[in-house]
Amino acid sequence: MNPWDQFTGANAGYVYELFERYQRDPSSVDEATRRAFATWTPAGPSASLTDLQAGIAAFNLAESIRRFGHLAAHTDPLGFHDPIGDPSLAAESHGLTSATLERLPASIVSGPAAIGATNAADAIARLKAIYCSTTGHDYNHVFVPDERVWLRQAVESGQFRPPTDPINGVDLLDRITQVETFERFLQRTFPGKTRFSIEGLDMMLPILDEIIHDAAESGVQHVMIAMAHRGRLNVLAHILQKPYNQILAEFKDPVFSKQLRIDLGWMGDVKYHAGAHIEARPDGLPKSVVISMPPNPSHLEAVDPVLNGRARATATSVDKPGPPLVDKGKVLAILIHGDAAFAAQGVVAETLNLSRLDGYDVGGIVHLIANNQLGFTSDPDELFSTSYASGLARGFKIPITHVNADDAEACIEAARLAIAYRQRFKLDSLIDLVGYRRYGHNEGDEPAFTQPQVYQIVAAHPTVRDKYAKSLIDSGQLTQERADAMVRERMAALEQAYASVKPEEDYVPPVPEVPPSGAAKKAITAVPLATLQALNADLLKVPEGFSVHRKLERARERRKAMFAASAERTIDWAAAEELALASVLADGVGIRFTGEDVERGTFSQRHAVLHDSVTGEKHIPLQQLSQATAAFEIRNSPLSEYACVGFELGYNLQEPGRLVLWEAQYGDFINGAQIIVDEYLTSGRAKWGLAPSLVLLLPHGYEGQGPDHSSARLERFLNAAADTNMRIVNCTTAAQYFHVLRRQALVLNTDPLPLVVMTPKSLLRHPLTASAPAELAEGKFHLVIDDPEASAQPAKVRRLVLCSGKVAVDLLTSEQRKGNANVAIVRVEQLYPFPDDAIRQVVDRYSKLREICWVQEEPENMGAWEFVRPLLETIVDGRWPLRYIGRVRNSSPSEGSSSWHAANQRAIVAQAFEARVETKELDRVLSKQV
Repeated sequence: MNPWDQFTGANAGYVYELFERYQRDPSSVDEATRRAFATWTPAGPSASLTDLQAGIAAFNLAESIRRFGHLAAHTDPLGFHDPIGDPSLAAESHGLTSATLERLPASIVSGPAAIGATNAADAIARLKAIYCSTTGHDYNHVFVPDERVWLRQAVESGQFRPPTDPINGVDLLDRITQVETFERFLQRTFPGKTRFSIEGLDMMLPILDEIIHDAAESGVQHVMIAMAHRGRLNVLAHILQKPYNQILAEFKDPVFSKQLRIDLGWMGDVKYHAGAHIEARPDGLPKSVVISMPPNPSHLEAVDPVLNGRARATATSVDKPGPPLVDKGKVLAILIHGDAAFAAQGVVAETLNLSRLDGYDVGGIVHLIANNQLGFTSDPDELFSTSYASGLARGFKIPITHVNADDAEACIEAARLAIAYRQRFKLDSLIDLVGYRRYGHNEGDEPAFTQPQVYQIVAAHPTVRDKYAKSLIDSGQLTQERADAMVRERMAALEQAYASVKPEEDYVPPVPEVPPSGAAKKAITAVPLATLQALNADLLKVPEGFSVHRKLERARERRKAMFAASAERTIDWAAAEELALASVLADGVGIRFTGEDVERGTFSQRHAVLHDSVTGEKHIPLQQLSQATAAFEIRNSPLSEYACVGFELGYNLQEPGRLVLWEAQYGDFINGAQIIVDEYLTSGRAKWGLAPSLVLLLPHGYEGQGPDHSSARLERFLNAAADTNMRIVNCTTAAQYFHVLRRQALVLNTDPLPLVVMTPKSLLRHPLTASAPAELAEGKFHLVIDDPEASAQPAKVRRLVLCSGKVAVDLLTSEQRKGNANVAIVRVEQLYPFPDDAIRQVVDRYSKLREICWVQEEPENMGAWEFVRPLLETIVDGRWPLRYIGRVRNSSPSEGSSSWHAANQRAIVAQAFEARVETKELDRVLSKQV
């Protein structure tokens, strides 16, 4: 046999094309190929130029079907939206006829579809049945050859569908019956009550069954599911096994004393936002698997990064020093999206972007779009610019399976394919489950107002259960009597549960425990001087031959001499931070530290990751610490806030015993994560009983850098502060920062609260913010810091200036402070929980007071003033005037001009000391009597 005759499929097509070129112009191919073709005559009837062209055309037709077949797939159960189609799918577009295809060998098509086919026509028909039926396989955007070849083989071989991989049709019908009767019962019993029915997408549940079973079979120990409200109650009932009694009690919505825990700040949430957690054993498997679902707000995709973070935390072990160990095979994350939300919510793209990054990879997520082809009232052409709701996933090279939600067995195949790809390649996969919505956006809505034609079809459309039952009956696998009995049995179970409901007993709201124990006040955060010295020495070590950048050497030399005199202020902010983290690792608490440019630090202050100046090799001192007994991880995050903060919050919630920190490049960047802050960080406890303890480090302070790099929006956190839901600090010394970090780590398990730190910028290296070693070794975190000079002569003080953060340093270092012994500058280091008692003690110390002022850099309607004002009024109790000094109310946080900024800062300082103000321009920023 001539070697050329051994090529098949794509290779044969290429050979024929080369041969055709050779026949037209021998010089168009290389010399070796010319010699080979000179002695070759193609076998059989394909030897003619016409048949060579036909063979190439047949090959191109087959490839078009593989690439564009999904455009002709019938994935809409209602038949309302016709497939887009593509001309390249028609044989005529390639100059082919049926007779020509019948004359060509099947091997031209290649692949499993060609095996056993009588000719190319037969093989092409098989390909169309695979790619253009009720499933659209959309994977040619996957550029990695190994993945694409595996997908093609899996799809075309039929390895995940009967008869190769059998489906128990009767069991599947019973599961679909359970899903449908649950919704029908709720609709009948609680007409008009909002539940966001799954009807039209009923196969979501069997798909989840299949994915969970196959994942558990391959060794996954924890399956995490996140979803919005469409179908959530059904998933809670039948995947998370939430008792019917409890769900039905929630529909009755009882009001009784154990709910109304106003003293706990408990507010609760609607039933279709709730989460759950179980341990279950999938059928036929020897081991159980944990299945969990976190709560989700009505910001539909907000939970996406939260679930990712939870999955990463579960996969990560931190019980040994060095970098953490990540076992991605332990956990599977499943994200269920809405069609409108997947395309439109930016956090989806942010979350997908995390999927292949080293610090965020969870070994692949299975995505499922619950595609009812409708927004609230909007049609698809009003919702996304891509061809499909899933279009965004193509950019992230995620294989997509579009499947008709009324084809039960095709849905099972899609589930098997998705989890198999994920398990093999540890990458994301996506199922676009195309169905419909039987009712409106909610059950009290009238969808025919905006989609009258669609809902005429829906009204007459049989359910997936009806269709599948009929197919089983027609094939002799089931009788009509048995199919009807399934409905009666499932309905009877629901009716029995409803009859036995006792709302006051069965409704168990997740009321949180009593407020935090106060352990933070008792935490001993000091670290012995000898321990600090040993930690510092270890942190300064580098591997043999490692070249530290020359510009860092001077600072490292200062660090070596830092403990020479325990009373001198030698420890700056960055050194205090690194020592705090090192001591936490020595205490056995694992640390994850991420954010924008955190490895170096926005202001080149941290250098937690050193880079060899010659080789570029990395050295992370906190991972080489000999005293550490837990792992340390530090990662530069992508330039994203919404997904990144959500990820870290999820990580923190899943593993609350670890210290988790996120730092913004500038504090105002937290604006991009406002939904996570509002929905999870500040209110998660009141709504869902969550106990986050995430640390946010937000550079804050007015230094003439303009409106966007001055304020971390302190006022927004204070506005959400209630019921002891977080701690907010604005530290002014390195020692204070050291102690607040250690306090947070020490009380993670006993007094967990989020910690929001307004961190400095220019003050990172300011002499006044530096601390003496003794302050770390013998001190603690002070809620309030009194004026050391004024407190030595309290009888001279007439004005008490309360302030927080950088403005305090401006006041304390001002020339006007000299000769003003009548003014005491008192720093409020913790703004929430507000230190009432500590401030009272300071106020009582100054018996000759005449007035109290609150001084801040921020405009009057921002910063802390509007939060502290009523609290200070209670403390003052009319004994003295209470005045505000700072910028006037404004819609923008600060000036855009550095010189204008400097003028306003001088005016604020001058007014604090009652210095003469020279110009009307400065008058406008001065205080007003309250």
